[in-house]
Amino acid sequence: MLGFGTITKKVFGTPNDRMVKKTRPLIGAINALEDSFAAMSDADLVAKTEELKARVAEGAPLEDVLVEAFANCREGARRALGLRAFDVQLIGGIFLHRGNIAEMKTGEGKTLVATFPAYLNALTGKGVHIVTVNDYLARRDSEWMGKVYAKLGMTTGVVYPQQPSEEKKDAYNADITYATNNELGFDYLRDNMRSELDQMFQRGHNFAIVDEVDSILIDEARTPLIISGPSQDRSDLYVTVDKLVPRLTEEHYTIDEKLRSASLTEAGNELIEELMSAEGLLPEGQSLYDPESTTLVHHVNQALRAHKLFMKDQNYIVRDDKIVLIDEFTGRMMAGRRLSDGLHQAIEAKEGCAIQPENVTMASVTFQNYFRLYEKLAGMTGTASTEAEEFREIYDLGVVEIPTNLPIARLDEHDQVYRTQTEKLNGVIEEIRAANEKGQPILVGTTSIEKSEELSAVLKKEGIAHNVLNARQHEQEAQIVADAGRLGAVTIATNMAGRGTDIQLGGNVEMRVLQALSADPEADPAETRARIEAEVAEEKKKVIEAGGLFVLATERHESRRIDNQLRGRSGRQGDPGRSVFFLSLEDDLMRIFGSERLDKVLSTLGMQEGEAIVHPWVNKSLEKAQAKVEARNFDIRKTLLKFDNVMNDQRRVVFGQRLEIMKSDDLSDVVDDMRHQVVDDLVDRHMPANSYAEQWEPEALRKDALEMLGIDIPAEAWTEEDGVDQEVVRERMYEASDALMTEKAEEFGPEQMRSIEKQLLLTTIDRKWREHILTLEHLRTAVNFRGYAGRDPLNEYKSESFILFESMLESLREDVSSQISRVRPLSKDEQEAMVRQLQLQDQAMQVAAENDGVAPTPLVEGFDEMDPSTWGNPGRNDPCPCGSGKKFKHCHGKLV
Repeated sequence: MLGFGTITKKVFGTPNDRMVKKTRPLIGAINALEDSFAAMSDADLVAKTEELKARVAEGAPLEDVLVEAFANCREGARRALGLRAFDVQLIGGIFLHRGNIAEMKTGEGKTLVATFPAYLNALTGKGVHIVTVNDYLARRDSEWMGKVYAKLGMTTGVVYPQQPSEEKKDAYNADITYATNNELGFDYLRDNMRSELDQMFQRGHNFAIVDEVDSILIDEARTPLIISGPSQDRSDLYVTVDKLVPRLTEEHYTIDEKLRSASLTEAGNELIEELMSAEGLLPEGQSLYDPESTTLVHHVNQALRAHKLFMKDQNYIVRDDKIVLIDEFTGRMMAGRRLSDGLHQAIEAKEGCAIQPENVTMASVTFQNYFRLYEKLAGMTGTASTEAEEFREIYDLGVVEIPTNLPIARLDEHDQVYRTQTEKLNGVIEEIRAANEKGQPILVGTTSIEKSEELSAVLKKEGIAHNVLNARQHEQEAQIVADAGRLGAVTIATNMAGRGTDIQLGGNVEMRVLQALSADPEADPAETRARIEAEVAEEKKKVIEAGGLFVLATERHESRRIDNQLRGRSGRQGDPGRSVFFLSLEDDLMRIFGSERLDKVLSTLGMQEGEAIVHPWVNKSLEKAQAKVEARNFDIRKTLLKFDNVMNDQRRVVFGQRLEIMKSDDLSDVVDDMRHQVVDDLVDRHMPANSYAEQWEPEALRKDALEMLGIDIPAEAWTEEDGVDQEVVRERMYEASDALMTEKAEEFGPEQMRSIEKQLLLTTIDRKWREHILTLEHLRTAVNFRGYAGRDPLNEYKSESFILFESMLESLREDVSSQISRVRPLSKDEQEAMVRQLQLQDQAMQVAAENDGVAPTPLVEGFDEMDPSTWGNPGRNDPCPCGSGKKFKHCHGKLV
């Protein structure tokens, strides 16, 4: 019997259906304009863009010009690419423009969908950012869709790592800018480390469309972006501690795979203490529990995590003597990304790689807080419904399921559960062989590089030809995916999130045309295309007869979305296909999170060896396990965000202040206010309100005034005068400090004095902010232990970080006032030396920023940023001794 909810849905439709239905009149209006726009010349399309821009500039809301803008964009795409957008693509574009996530199945043309809201919102002249998961897709999409924007008179830019400054600035100034989430976040941080306005790249955060939005805003949101600089080298300590960990046995440590944590037992602590004492790391009489041992305990814990939780070819690979992390959600290498807090160094020691120095955080931001800077945010993905609550709570984004252009014809079979990995592997091989013999293309999904290579080895033994797509085959990715839909193709993939290339039955025409023309440059492109299109059409018929693409997954992922992404590779645009998951009770998800009840049920059923159980109940049980993991991961991200929100409020204040300082030509009022505030603080400290004259500290006041303000006041004589109170002393100190600054301004000249004030303010703010970030990192670690005392770590962090921020601002005022009071006109040689030092400081920050937080290894032992005598004697065209990879003349050897 149908439930009441099911009946109402059948009669009235779901809320999602009703939202989609409301867009139908708009779609009808866009379609009604199609013929008139098709009759326009190319110049008319550009003129239409200018007309729409003028109307928006005069105050017309974007909704009022949506129909004409979408009609113009559809015609531009048809002329530039030969693609006419389907109605469902226009629907997707409407919801993106309105600040939603459009959930569209694989193969529905999301890349083209983004052009409609991007074009419409670019009419404001404020710029639109289209965010992709990797640099390959950013470049590809900007070139591909750039043809559409060019037809409409709009400019397109692409941002990528190590990009020349002028080119990057042009890219951000374009109407539509394609970039990865990492590059956007790092550029935001870099911009807030600049000392001049014209050095900044980003021109605001108007509207962003995030492709593969679940991957970027959820999967990657657990790790903040960090720009860091080098700290002291402790590589010997990592190597020494690393040798001790293999001597521990299972009784010496505990592993919590759910929380991905490792800790020593009491027996483990005792053994480590003995081993460290023997190695001379732990002084005689000192215990690991002593405060002096904090650093050693930290190194031991990180070494333990490196050995027991981070596995080679699963969490990372070793390439060119470097540890390259693997993104667990996309299976891609994350070149340049490093684990923080010494964990990366511990893994380097474990694998015998060169150990890079630890870094000190100079700037950081979470993806959540970066993307919430945008006035309007939207996203696209094939799988967002399972995380709809998180998108709504964190980003205020609704999720709308967009109907497919053609009905889905894919058959999704129930999971097949085996007792052991071996039985499962045998079942997988048999299934692959059966499908391969009839020519059906197969996409086999695995969860790690190691497992993909194990399966590949077995297929080789069985004589089944196949391709492997994982982080090691990163460069051949597009080609392997393009061939995955051909007759008899077998493709093993670690992950299929955000691959950006459709698996087309019969093969990818574009890719094959490119291959044919590169092999024979003399061939006629039109003839070659016609021949290949005919071949692919013929092959597609055979593939469809064989059943379409078969997706066979060898394990379930922690997240249902990742499983759905893999499934969604089959059955694009109404194609036939099938999908099935092969599981075993020894799989990580089943072992860690799966119900013990499932094992009991399988035992009760008396399963024979090699036999699989297939039942809808098993699917539901697994989905519950996955939902638990998703909820836990959501809690981790929420906690990270709550803590980062505290710093984010402070970050926005500091970055806002920096921007105001850079925009201002005259900061004398700000400096005067700071100085007067210091006077107020000094008077309040040494002559408190409501205190007696005997309790005042005139001598201490005189010393502090001399040190912080450069004025020598007769404080004792003043306080002995009749009628002198705090206010009189305060006014006299104002006058004395103001007179000193007037004198200095006359010595330097007004213009130079304003420049000195600006430079001092910026450098002092940057230094104080870096020190504050480090203090907050230590505070974050410390407050977690207060939970044991029944106090809420978050509230503790909030209250103490606020006190620390107030303290930082007070210290900032004192430092600026003190330094300005000490400046004096310099000789020409001294001026050049000072400018040179400031420039070196700025270059050191820029080098760290451009390396995305990876500190360069100096080429010269004992290299010191601030001491040219430690640099050796490099030639102008030699590599810079700092290790940045640049020529000396373009780095530390740059002429002043």
